[in-house]
Amino acid sequence: MDLLWTEDDERFRTELRAWIDQALPKLPPATKREDWDARRARDTTWQRMLYDAGYAGINWPADFGGRGAALSEQLVFYEEITKAGAPDVGVNFVGLLHAGPTIIAEATDEQRARHLPAILKGEEVWCQGFSEPSAGSDLASLRCRAVRDGDDYVISGQKIWTSFAQVSDYCELLVRTDPDAPKHKGITWLILPMDAPGVDVRPLRTVIGSSEFSELYLDDVRVPVANRVGAENDGWRVAMVTFSFERGTSLVSEMVEARRQLDELVKVAKVVTRGSATAWDDVGLRREIGHAAAELDALWNMVKRTVSEAARTGVPGVGASVVKLYYTELIQRIGDLALRVLDRASLSLDDVFEHSGHFVEERLRVLALTIAAGSSQIQRNIIGERILGLPR
Repeated sequence: MDLLWTEDDERFRTELRAWIDQALPKLPPATKREDWDARRARDTTWQRMLYDAGYAGINWPADFGGRGAALSEQLVFYEEITKAGAPDVGVNFVGLLHAGPTIIAEATDEQRARHLPAILKGEEVWCQGFSEPSAGSDLASLRCRAVRDGDDYVISGQKIWTSFAQVSDYCELLVRTDPDAPKHKGITWLILPMDAPGVDVRPLRTVIGSSEFSELYLDDVRVPVANRVGAENDGWRVAMVTFSFERGTSLVSEMVEARRQLDELVKVAKVVTRGSATAWDDVGLRREIGHAAAELDALWNMVKRTVSEAARTGVPGVGASVVKLYYTELIQRIGDLALRVLDRASLSLDDVFEHSGHFVEERLRVLALTIAAGSSQIQRNIIGERILGLPR
């Protein structure tokens, strides 16, 4: 594995920077957080701009509208987009980072031709219907039921924590198709059209007041058998493919953003006063920030290792669990550090001084990251059993 960027990577970086400089001013300004129709419109507009310029699906096959480039170029893309302050994947994240890669790896040619170009163009927005009120970290205990009826599955049950469901066209859905099989064996991965009769979306309010998560109620919803990805009752294996992307490469843009936030924290520490000095004059604080920066650098190299593996095999390996575990716990420690720097300003979501409210909101947001996509406890089990070879 080469941890250095190649000449091709750097050439791509220069080209991408030039395009961002001329494209970003053409994008409409950011919308209000709870204006979901406007958020979808802006995010999908940006996605279409990327597609038209040849920057959508950097490492996706060219046959489906991607660039067909090396995964290392995808990392360069995330770096430059984040540094420029351009939009991240936004409401497109499930389609681009979870469902799309899973469809590439596991779906039929017809399913790939139907959905992949539409995802890349921003014409389809996806959500994820995996977790249930009684099946979170122990996802294999899910009870949402799908009964075969001719050419359809008839689905009844409930999902929760379904991101951006209120603006989604499709949902990657896990259902139980064999209630008598062992719990990991009777699951199937389906493509659910969100406009199907019987689908009820109920937004949930988070601690920071946002409503990107929803409950999803399914009442005798009919989904064609042709929408199944993989074999019936083989959905757990397909879901593991989805998780490998969710835990590995989908966090990349967050890591780049974390380094940018750490740089912003340094600026804040040089402004916040502690008596006759500033917070930055504290040697211990500077040491902690330096350690966090070093850990982010080390983690970035771990991402490159995961990407190198994915380039060889097509799917991130179990090392993705290491990345997910380390990053989500590190970003919470960085958040705690930021609140200590802010001192009393950490009690307000409003900006007491520049960016202070953002640091407080970000600390609250990342509380969920050690639970989402498999809790830290689950990741430790995976690492212990599948990497270290420890007994179950």
